[in-house]
Amino acid sequence: MIHYHGTPITPIAALYQLSGRHFCVSHTHPADVARCHQIGQSVMLDNGAFSAWKAGKATDWPGYYAWADRWLDCPTTWAVIPDVIDGGTQLQDALLAEWPHGKRQGAPVWHMDEPVARLLRLVEAGWSRVCVGSTSEYAVVLSDAWQARMDEAWDEIATTFARTPPLHMLRGMQLSGMQWPFASVDSTDIARNHCRDHNAPRAMADRWDAMQTPHRWTVRARQMELA
Repeated sequence: MIHYHGTPITPIAALYQLSGRHFCVSHTHPADVARCHQIGQSVMLDNGAFSAWKAGKATDWPGYYAWADRWLDCPTTWAVIPDVIDGGTQLQDALLAEWPHGKRQGAPVWHMDEPVARLLRLVEAGWSRVCVGSTSEYAVVLSDAWQARMDEAWDEIATTFARTPPLHMLRGMQLSGMQWPFASVDSTDIARNHCRDHNAPRAMADRWDAMQTPHRWTVRARQMELA
């Protein structure tokens, strides 16, 4: 599992403590994007949809396309394709069709209230990875409803594909070390909390980066049948 540490991280000295790590930079807060490309192993470009949804603000997708275009010259950088929280499948697919930068460095979002069939379709389409996002219905990560839905999705994935596909859990750092085999996660935990209780950014990153997940998913329905 790759852990993408969200920015902005201040002061700059704290960001430089994370040299050699993986970073997430949002179009909403892009100040650290150049530095992250200078010191990071890879960079995830976030489209800012979640922040806009929480704040009730409009999104600027043409501006995001232009911003991402510059940084996608770096082969280890990838971008979250525009999405709308609680927007419905048709709107998500329409935004997917507008994405101008190809599949190798683009990652569409499957929202947990959408049909699992759409998630399977996105995996089969050959994107570099597929992101998983929570919704109003599944807003509380690790709630009973959230876990049941996640189990359902991974059951379908495991019975459909011979190999575990690369899935990224948006804002999912707390899933590090847990049973779902995500390839990567992101969080702004270090950015928000490194000043509390004198937490050193590098020590926080060491703790997160050391927590991995299984490589494969054991189908829960099959476990219940065998019990």
